[in-house]
Amino acid sequence: MACEQLTRLGDVIELEDVKREPISSRDRKDRKGSYPYYGAQGIVDYLDDYTYEGDYLLVAEDGENLRSRKNPIANAASGKFRVNNHAHVIAESEKCNLVFLRHLLNMTDISAYVTGSTQPKLSQSNLCAMKLPLPSMAEQNAIANVLSLFDRKIELNNQLNDYLEQLVDGKFQELFGGLNFNATLSDVAEITMGQSPAGSSYNEEGAGIIFYQGRGEFGWRFPKRRLYTTEPKRLACEGDVLMSVRAPVGDLNVAFENCCIGRGLAAIHSETPSFALYLMRFLKPQLEAYNGEGTVFGSINGKALKSLEVALPSHNEVMQFESFAAPIDALIRSNENETRKLNNLRNYLLPKLMSGEIDVSKVDLTQLTNNHLADY
Repeated sequence: MACEQLTRLGDVIELEDVKREPISSRDRKDRKGSYPYYGAQGIVDYLDDYTYEGDYLLVAEDGENLRSRKNPIANAASGKFRVNNHAHVIAESEKCNLVFLRHLLNMTDISAYVTGSTQPKLSQSNLCAMKLPLPSMAEQNAIANVLSLFDRKIELNNQLNDYLEQLVDGKFQELFGGLNFNATLSDVAEITMGQSPAGSSYNEEGAGIIFYQGRGEFGWRFPKRRLYTTEPKRLACEGDVLMSVRAPVGDLNVAFENCCIGRGLAAIHSETPSFALYLMRFLKPQLEAYNGEGTVFGSINGKALKSLEVALPSHNEVMQFESFAAPIDALIRSNENETRKLNNLRNYLLPKLMSGEIDVSKVDLTQLTNNHLADY
């Protein structure tokens, strides 16, 4: 059934912001532990104690993402953890399902409640003042059960990809970790430094080719599509390593498809792309020098990147590693592709379930196996 009545969010949620605590990076150095310490967009550290225990919803209080919406503004947190003062903390209540609310907030335009131009902010009062279409608790629970099927499969994909990447990292370290630097990066790969197209060519409608300006679009391994350009300058190929060359230097992603890269990125192209990727991951501590203390704006130019010292094994050793890593990287890509389909399907379903266009009582995904869920 469609939900036409708007509900004031503050009337149905339990806010627990009072237990938040800002802890400086200096003070956190002496309090390292195993409990997550959350900020506006996720975990920022791990500490030796906790102030929250249970299932909660964290909603960003400030930050550029409140306006750009590149990433979700509402994220689940469970177990034992701490939160700084950059995220609101919503506890479970009898009037609002947190899974349902998380997805509703992430699909809702909240710009009317966000203040500040240079530093966007969602105050506690404005969060509580939000008016949202909340159906009955029974309907919220039913919709949340459907959405949770997608959430669980996506989380399993993410966990599997984490494990697979660690497996290949370990293999690279085992084979090549003891080698001396005997070559430069230009001996291993072709380097393309990004160049930004004219701003007038940018669009979000899909005209032209996908465009990544810098690390702002980076995901766990693959960047997120946001902008396109009809006037590309520098291109990267599917499978190329994308590296941030400005503030901070050294963050890595892999091009999911052919794309245009802006001045914040470099593309690293190799006939052995898996070796190139894990080589760059191995070199990350070396790249940290370009983000050294006292540097106002960390960066690395093309000459320095091409002359970066690397360990280059024999051709046979490189091919041995590639034969091990390439199938695993292909599986990681396949999992990512499924996750994108699942996200799109979930985002398609939610407004239709909310409006009543799709009757939640007639949605049955239990017969769909994990291997076929993304085909729908």
